Amino acid sequence: MSMTAPSGLARRTLGPMSLLFLTVSASAPMVVLAGSMVATYAATGVVGVPLSFLGLGVVLALFAVGYGAMARQVANPGPFYAYLAQGLGRIWGVAGGLLALVSYNAIQISLYGLFGATVAGLVGGMSWWAWAGLAWAVVAAMGVRRIGMNAKVIAVLLITEIVMIVLFDIGAFAQPADPGSLSVPMEPGSLLVSGIGGVLAFGIAAFVGMELAAVYGEEARSGAAVAKATFGAVAVVCILYTVSSWALAVAVGPKSVVDVARNPEAGLPFALIENYYGGAMSTLAKVLLITSMLGAMVSFHNTIARYVFSLARDGVLPQVLGRIGSGGGGGAPISGSLLQSVVALLTFGGFAVVGADPLLDLFTLLSALAAMGVMTLMILASLAVIGFFRRRPQLEEGAWSSALAPGLAALLLLVVLATTVVNVDSLLGPAAGILSLVLPGIVVVSIVVGLVWGSAIKAANPQVFDQVGAGLEQPLAAMDHSLERFRL
Repeated sequence: MSMTAPSGLARRTLGPMSLLFLTVSASAPMVVLAGSMVATYAATGVVGVPLSFLGLGVVLALFAVGYGAMARQVANPGPFYAYLAQGLGRIWGVAGGLLALVSYNAIQISLYGLFGATVAGLVGGMSWWAWAGLAWAVVAAMGVRRIGMNAKVIAVLLITEIVMIVLFDIGAFAQPADPGSLSVPMEPGSLLVSGIGGVLAFGIAAFVGMELAAVYGEEARSGAAVAKATFGAVAVVCILYTVSSWALAVAVGPKSVVDVARNPEAGLPFALIENYYGGAMSTLAKVLLITSMLGAMVSFHNTIARYVFSLARDGVLPQVLGRIGSGGGGGAPISGSLLQSVVALLTFGGFAVVGADPLLDLFTLLSALAAMGVMTLMILASLAVIGFFRRRPQLEEGAWSSALAPGLAALLLLVVLATTVVNVDSLLGPAAGILSLVLPGIVVVSIVVGLVWGSAIKAANPQVFDQVGAGLEQPLAAMDHSLERFRL
């Protein structure tokens, strides 16, 4: 006789290193080097970009203290949703879940515009939307597979990507354009200038994704593994971005980096890589840029699928959206994955139909929206950490991780968010104008709609409302897939 356990996410399959790869991949280091860093220098005219990454890394490390403490106590594939529900109240949990879906869909779909435009420019042969369609097919196929396979593919690509970035950094510092000004990009006076708001706006957008380890909380081997991966992701991304943006300035000279970044013919950073290591390495770097975008799309796709699964399992979304795959694809949130694939295809397809620019319209607008949405979620989550541990003194969590660090993180992230909103024009560029108000408005409207939605659930279906953010109360509700084929 064969026995099949109840279907669920593939439990206890991801250790700290797998979680780290999945998390760092979402931040797309090669995309940040070739895109965000160059764009930040060009748009803001500020030389102190490396120091901004270091400062933002410290802020996010403070956030990770409370976030990691919460991850050790609450395992849920919709972490912001669950943390807000258990720390601020169930109505806020619903609002957080909706804002998370809006924000992560925005960043995931924005990458189709970036991918399509980049590959069309490098390879040619097809329009941007055709290349985006090929990427969509790859992401959709990987999204219905178990996360273990995704993690292995992403790990190989990410390691190669980081090795390439490190080689670029070594080449830049070994051959500085102006040896006498190496320290200039790291001096406070280079950052504390009029363009600092734009620098912070670009910088925080580059960090989006470092919080994703908690999405795999139920699939992780332990809450401690999630916390370690979160801290590791913040450290890796912070160091990599700080050193690489510094290397970019050193390579062409701090006095020239803004002008060079503004010149598309300069081909940063690929022309520099070719100069250091030859044309083959430059070509490889371009290939890694493409795989970096794919890795980020897969990571955010997996995130959205798990949020849909979590909300559906608790009854906030229709329960049909909580369906889990079986057999070779067992453990993947199939319905959530398919839903995200449909939403992504319709969205970037709509942009293509109306003739929108894949970079200025699709990528820029949606990535700016995502940055503001995720920062808002981080602030609310930090406050939720304080509320959660205050109501549960028996957990005996230290004051630093349960109150002080998350409190400081909430305050500092609020400053960064306000700075980003005020300076959103620097992110949007030519697409600014009324959109400078529309994008923050979408974040506010998402929260308001979520609060109303949560209140409606409370009034209409108290039994479902009581389950909001609860997740798995019984471990066997989601099987350990290592027992999937157990026979008696």
